[in-house]
Amino acid sequence: ERIVTIDSDLGHSGASAADRAGFQRLVTEVSLGRAGIVLGLEVSRLARNSTDWHRLLEICALTATLILDEDGVYDPAHFNDRLLLGLKGTMSEAELHVLRARLQGGIRNKARRGDLVITPPIGLAYADTTLGLDPDTQVQAALRLVFVTFRRTGSATAVVKTFRRQGLLFPRRIHVGPRPGELVWAALGHTQVLRILHNPRYTGAFVFGRTRTRKTLEGRTTIVPVPAAEWDTVIREAHPGYLSWEEYEDNLRRLHASAQAMGADRRQSPPREGPALLQGLAVCGRCGERMTVRYHTRHGRQWPEYLCQRAGIEQGPPPCPRVQGADIDQTVGTLLVAAVSPVALEVALIVQQELQARLDEADRLRGQQVERAQYEADLARRRYLQVDPDNRFVADSLEAEWNSRLRALSEVQQVRERQREQDRQVLSAEQRAAILALATDVPRLWRDPQTPDRERKRMVRLLLEDVTVLRDPGITLHLRFKGGATHTLTLPRPGNAWQQRTTAPAVVQAIDQLLAHHTYPEIAAHLNARGLRSGNRRAFTAAIVAKIQDHYQLMPRYDRLRQAGMLTREEMATLLGISQSQVKVWRQQGLLRAHAYTAKPDWLYEHPGDHPPRKAQGVKLSQRRLPEFTPEQAKEVQCEA
Repeated sequence: ERIVTIDSDLGHSGASAADRAGFQRLVTEVSLGRAGIVLGLEVSRLARNSTDWHRLLEICALTATLILDEDGVYDPAHFNDRLLLGLKGTMSEAELHVLRARLQGGIRNKARRGDLVITPPIGLAYADTTLGLDPDTQVQAALRLVFVTFRRTGSATAVVKTFRRQGLLFPRRIHVGPRPGELVWAALGHTQVLRILHNPRYTGAFVFGRTRTRKTLEGRTTIVPVPAAEWDTVIREAHPGYLSWEEYEDNLRRLHASAQAMGADRRQSPPREGPALLQGLAVCGRCGERMTVRYHTRHGRQWPEYLCQRAGIEQGPPPCPRVQGADIDQTVGTLLVAAVSPVALEVALIVQQELQARLDEADRLRGQQVERAQYEADLARRRYLQVDPDNRFVADSLEAEWNSRLRALSEVQQVRERQREQDRQVLSAEQRAAILALATDVPRLWRDPQTPDRERKRMVRLLLEDVTVLRDPGITLHLRFKGGATHTLTLPRPGNAWQQRTTAPAVVQAIDQLLAHHTYPEIAAHLNARGLRSGNRRAFTAAIVAKIQDHYQLMPRYDRLRQAGMLTREEMATLLGISQSQVKVWRQQGLLRAHAYTAKPDWLYEHPGDHPPRKAQGVKLSQRRLPEFTPEQAKEVQCEA
């Protein structure tokens, strides 16, 4: 009756004491001094963890509790007994490690062959022992819509919003509970989209070793993701899939670019709705940090401003200079549109062909390396097969050499295949024509006011890696294109607010020249046709031209015409001795030359002695030159008319 049997831990591993109520009860009883001896068949029955085992030994030593197994009785208070018990506990833990290593080795070997059965994600299902697409066509359509929507939008959140906006559901398969294997439909979540996009099994690849388990301080097990370069097994095209491996990697790159806006490297960020063209691409040339964007609203329009404020906020140094973004965006946009021209694209295609020729030559050399490695492996094989099997000293050496040659052959082949996947292929005639057609489509799409700002930014990111902005004393832009090419632009330093709203001197000079021949509306139309804008970046109107003429004290058109000897209608009527209405009729019939100086229009007349009168339709004129009209002569001309 003084023996207490603890059997509540049956079926539990001794690797941890977290879920073993029996072992915890044993430790409690021993620590309270209620036990005189602990009996067990072997140490592994008590604990296979050195921490738990040595803790029990310390408690037994303090409470003078003995330990007995099939080999004898031990007193943990004695050093020799505790040393022996410690060795037994270490061997018990090592035995557990060996068992686990054997089991894991079997699993890994099966995974390397691609024969390991792993629960497939939604959209994939086993038919007997063959993994393929889910036979439910609705499930396939839902998954394909996820990939197509992400390829179009480039955002996992946009995929969720699309499903929600269209009222679509996404399938889930129950794995545990009373209804295992049942298919249910529910709303699509953001985490589920990310899990789908990060899963390489949708490419038809068999992958093993994507995660590892770790123990926390609380004794819990957590799952830690493993980088793709450290995956144990990757077998591509092992079964049918929904997308190619290249599309899968492109999806990961787009997700990584979107996540960088919240990470440590904030030099990249996904394109947003604002008009700032270099949002996420502008880098401060002074401190190297990514420049942020701030918008100012003027006249109902957003004007971007690039500023570097991260270091100033965190450490308090003087802030880096800020730069107005309107002129920078316009200059960069013009450069990029000009870069995508037929000549530039044709040159790019020629360069691509040259690079492809170099890649083909390098692949030919790698092929020769594979042939040499294959010859050496075959030679080692023939040597091994020709040796006497009973001569194990020589046979073992030749077998080791053969295995070494085979490993070298496998490495060379993998390098060649990996490099082939990275090399670009020769463009076909249809692809060349499609690329050259972009030269006309890109400028039209860029200038289309219906094109969203976000799409323009995506077009910029296809060409530019980043733009370094330096202001000292002007604005210097260092553009780094995809592929490593660079280009430097220099812009004048922007003036103050009043200077930016001032009309350019060249425009003022053009208005001064046009005032000699045109009225205000005509001048405005002429300037707008040339693409010029006023100081506040508005299109010219007659009122704006009049204000510029008055502000810069340009000679009005009326004074210019009067200075050239033009006469008013009253003066012309007095000179000719006719009524003012008759002067108007003669002007309309072409008998008198007149020049408008207002938009009404009001007219000033050339002196009739400066030119011969023009012949109007239905009017007979004398062919003689009239140097100057007197009242009598005017009456004669009127009678002749």
